[in-house]
Amino acid sequence: MITKYIFLFAGFSGFIGVALGAFGAHGLRGKLDESGMHAYETAVSYQLIHTLALLACLILMTQLGKYWAFTYASFAFSIGILLFSGSLYLLTVFGLKIFGPITPLGGIFLLAGWVLLSLGIWQKYEL
Repeated sequence: MITKYIFLFAGFSGFIGVALGAFGAHGLRGKLDESGMHAYETAVSYQLIHTLALLACLILMTQLGKYWAFTYASFAFSIGILLFSGSLYLLTVFGLKIFGPITPLGGIFLLAGWVLLSLGIWQKYEL
């Protein structure tokens, strides 16, 4: 059941990533300095890359089985996308510097997602 909601989140995240990428390319040029634009573009690219990683987790869960590591990887990627990219969007677009310290925490969740994804594959194909 939870897999269905994570698939929904992945679709929403992909949609939002593309929409915010277009907004950045057309609506923010000239409004953010070079550093702000770079941070915004990083948020978009990390969101889209990790949305694909999230989809890979979900597909592996449906094809190989619901190993605990795939489940936790999908949670880690979801939380990481929200914290990492979300905090960068708030920081760059709205200037909310209070969200700056959240960005590294989101990065830790994204890193954990990759480790957990690897563990899930290891669980399935133990040598």
